[in-house]
Amino acid sequence: MTAPTPRRALLAVALAAAAAATVPGGAASAAGASRSGAKTPSAPGADASAEVATGRRVDNRFWYSHAHWLAGTHQGTAAVGGVRPGLEIRTPAGRTEYTDPHTTRKATWEYASWTSPVHRSTVPATEAIASWNARTPVGTWIRIELRGTYTDGTATPWYVMGRWASGDGDIRRTSVDGQSDGRSTVWTDTLAMDGPAKAAGLRLRDWQLRLTLYRRPGAERGPTVWLAGAMVSDVPDRFTVPASTPSGPAHELKVPRYSQEVHIGRYPEYDNGGEAWCSPTSSQMIIEFWGRRATPAALGWVRKGYSDPQVCHAARSTYDAAYKGCGNWPFNAAYAATYPDMAGVVTRLTSLADLEVLVRAGIPAITSQSFRAEELTGAGYGTAGHLMTVIGFTAAGDVIANDPNSADNPSVRRVYRRMEWETIWLRTKRRNAAGKAVSGTGGICYLYVPARPSAAAIRALRTVGVL
Repeated sequence: MTAPTPRRALLAVALAAAAAATVPGGAASAAGASRSGAKTPSAPGADASAEVATGRRVDNRFWYSHAHWLAGTHQGTAAVGGVRPGLEIRTPAGRTEYTDPHTTRKATWEYASWTSPVHRSTVPATEAIASWNARTPVGTWIRIELRGTYTDGTATPWYVMGRWASGDGDIRRTSVDGQSDGRSTVWTDTLAMDGPAKAAGLRLRDWQLRLTLYRRPGAERGPTVWLAGAMVSDVPDRFTVPASTPSGPAHELKVPRYSQEVHIGRYPEYDNGGEAWCSPTSSQMIIEFWGRRATPAALGWVRKGYSDPQVCHAARSTYDAAYKGCGNWPFNAAYAATYPDMAGVVTRLTSLADLEVLVRAGIPAITSQSFRAEELTGAGYGTAGHLMTVIGFTAAGDVIANDPNSADNPSVRRVYRRMEWETIWLRTKRRNAAGKAVSGTGGICYLYVPARPSAAAIRALRTVGVL
């Protein structure tokens, strides 16, 4: 999908896993810290391993275990145990009215909230993005907010990072435009330092989340949140990136192939298919790789005769009414986590070596990149922002990708040159066709895995700094 230009693309991450398969106590692991980059920008072409070793570009913190949910401040919420611990409403803290800005419908809701402990980041950051996995039955929804403290000791407002439900019958799933305090601004799903403040050295020192859970008055159950957290980062502007060295023999995962292009013109209310659906199309490939399927009941609304109705369902289920598209990254990850025992997050990685580690452990990944047509041999198109699925590597280390920007499903599998692909994925600055400097995507990656990953998957996720 082509992402609207206002949204910043150095984005964020979390990964859900069962408590037994995670870092004890839930603190950021040593591996996670070692994958973050340095605050001081490295020169173009600097050694990639040196960047990894500095450990100060990215910091992740997520809450997902029973002990995590017991922490923080509860106002009507309670931690629940079991195979997949979560946060639920115990006794509503009150009632409120919400008028949906996209439908003008007004309704009364019971609510309860949980505020996380303050997390002191290992890196003073220029960007932050929240991520969450939750179940929202009919008649429920959640709001995710983030508040940070600047390095000068002052605080940001409570920024709304999303109003979310898996369905769209109660509220419209939405980001919130127009949030800024003059020093930082929320761009769809990313809280970013404004240019002058960033240039002056102002950063986010620490942060916390607030989750508000809503249900219809008198309901017995409300939403369940399984994971919530954020990634913060301070990645330097760069037009070029250091090349990584291929790490092993050819390896390819058998991931279903779906084309976004076969859906051109379908459902204008969900951004009309085609190039606008690269994100949900890629999401559906990975969801089905893990053996999950949309039920016939979930697909019942799709027009008969439409091919791959599950892709239409993914588009509807990720659509952001404010963004007016399906490319809200945490909305895609949250959608993946609505499938049984699945977890989904958005992350930043540092090199193709990271992706090789994941793929060899059986984990395909969805990546975001932008490029001119001549910058990626064999693509046949240029884009300001596009998602594709990395499923393997050739013996020479070139990237095997399921690229949804293909004429039909059989032609989705592509092989792209390693150095070209790594550049268009990792850089944060590029030149467009007019020669103007514009933003690059900076290593964005969606990771979807079972909520209780295999031992090999856990090792790989820790190696690349996600756990």
